[in-house]
Amino acid sequence: MHIEGATALVTGGNRGIGEAFVRALLEAGAATVFVGARDPAQAAHLADEAPGRAIPIKLDVTVPDHIAAAAALGGDVSILINNAGAFHHTTLMTAPDLNAARDEMEVNYFGPLALARAFAPILARNGGGAIVNVLSSGGMVAVPTMGGYSPSKFAGRAATTCIRAELAGQKTQVTALIVGSVDTRMAAHVAGYKEPPSDIAKAGLNAIRRGIDELDTDRMAIEVRASLARDPKALERSMAKMLTAAAITTGR
Repeated sequence: MHIEGATALVTGGNRGIGEAFVRALLEAGAATVFVGARDPAQAAHLADEAPGRAIPIKLDVTVPDHIAAAAALGGDVSILINNAGAFHHTTLMTAPDLNAARDEMEVNYFGPLALARAFAPILARNGGGAIVNVLSSGGMVAVPTMGGYSPSKFAGRAATTCIRAELAGQKTQVTALIVGSVDTRMAAHVAGYKEPPSDIAKAGLNAIRRGIDELDTDRMAIEVRASLARDPKALERSMAKMLTAAAITTGR
């Protein structure tokens, strides 16, 4: 899969990992990057950095009309980065209702699924292309402090595998990025070392170029996978202890 000259769409592209993906794609030679954001004005700085190449568009991944409009605009898209995410910082049992968990599932699971369905025919027409789903180590091990976020990322990981199988016949590459602790607004409550978003984007572009199905993007993701293989019950217990911890830290 070649990035040079490609047209890409990044959801949640106005900040954090999404913003890093936009910049990385442009630096790698992508011709056009559509920057999906609920408020396109929040992506204006990227348009200023790359006039005519970074194009902000209104895109809430939970709104079908937004997705349909993005697909109508992005007929040349060959790379879809499903990055937009929601994390409401509450637990499943202490939340006052199910609204937070439902929204996390809508944004983190149904959103990427809807984007994949909308763009699959476009990718097929453009030679197959690539879909990258930005997931989480919380989608490999259940993290009770993450409430509905962790279950939604489990669902997203399973969906990625299913989508990969369904789109194999049209030669669409479907990649799951397993992300640990990254220095974004979503992880502001976490102490300790956090990976820069640019490193995650760099890993994602390498996965696209090399056709990797699933990639651990950083040290924490690698360590979580190793701990899960070594002693899953011990890892489960350590995750449960976070519920009563005075602070959450990466340990570095």
